[in-house]
Amino acid sequence: MKADRVLTAAKLGEEALPRASAQRFPDGAHYRLEIPSVEGPRVLSSVLKEAEARGIVVNRVSQGSGAMLLEEAELKEMSKVGADVGLEVSLFVGPREEWGLYSGRAGAGSGGVRGLRQMRYAVEDILRAIECGIRGFLIADIGLLDVVRAGQLAGQIPDDVVWKISVMLAPANPATMAVLDRMGAGTINVPGNLTLAELADMREVTSLPIDLYLESPNDMGGVVRGEQFADLASICAPLYAKFGLRNSRGLYPSGLHTEADAQEIGREKVRRAELALEWLRRDGRELIQSGYGAPGLAIPQP
Repeated sequence: MKADRVLTAAKLGEEALPRASAQRFPDGAHYRLEIPSVEGPRVLSSVLKEAEARGIVVNRVSQGSGAMLLEEAELKEMSKVGADVGLEVSLFVGPREEWGLYSGRAGAGSGGVRGLRQMRYAVEDILRAIECGIRGFLIADIGLLDVVRAGQLAGQIPDDVVWKISVMLAPANPATMAVLDRMGAGTINVPGNLTLAELADMREVTSLPIDLYLESPNDMGGVVRGEQFADLASICAPLYAKFGLRNSRGLYPSGLHTEADAQEIGREKVRRAELALEWLRRDGRELIQSGYGAPGLAIPQP
């Protein structure tokens, strides 16, 4: 970077970085872009139009309100768009403690499943979305991961479904990271505020893609680190770089009453991604992004 010359003139040595990851996505890429909180087909359309206008590729979109809050027609529409474009559509499992009878009380979680009855509905939510073509799901409960992975091994859930560990279950140490890998996770969201050295430790224990917020909402720490994109892509590869939005309006659970906000926020997330890509290119390292339709994406099957 050009700043290195300024630091050298000030007699400041070059900072030692953790070693670069030798691992890659199946297509040889270092990173992919993810836009979260894409809460329905019209928000998805806005995000893709903004990405096209800015000339960038969005490899994955994710949703946080839960598949249960999308109509079957909406699920099918998102599935068709994802298949046509060649991008992954990953939906949160809707039934969770946060939306349940104990919502807002002490003990209510941010994505965990409460009780056997809610576990039944959570599995049914996944099966319903699979029938509509969806092949990617955010999991925020370790028991749910165990249940759906067992169903997959038993042939009750298609093999091509990818279990994306949500930031609500984000491991903060390599031991937990390794456990989630062994349990059948497909990609794992880690806390957005891990240092470069801590991220390198996570990479040492798994070959799974790391999902990381380069910018996160206030309630997830409010981290803004897009300028570090090149370092993060190098150390964490294969990396899903996620772009939330600090200082933003809450959207969950989303619907027609928040759709205009969700569309506007989605477009700004795409802009933030473009800004981070400018920083990555400025760094000068040859870091490769996957294109649409890349192998390993949980592209819908309508």
